[in-house]
Amino acid sequence: MKRTTVKLPDDLDARLRHEAARRAVTISEITREAIAGHLGGGGRRLGAVGAGRSGRTDISERIGEILSTVVSR
Repeated sequence: MKRTTVKLPDDLDARLRHEAARRAVTISEITREAIAGHLGGGGRRLGAVGAGRSGRTDISERIGEILSTVVSR
């Protein structure tokens, strides 16, 4: 594995450190994941994406109606 130095603005560095602490992982791990994701080289996958597909295309247009049905129960 190669070592690389990256210069970050203070605000981005703070956000990176906060995220690493929140997830209890290293800064290097988050950085590798972000670069791989940006370059299309894998990284963390969102396995649940599309898991709840209903096949309907009008959900966003009917959200008020759908929510009112659920809330009234």
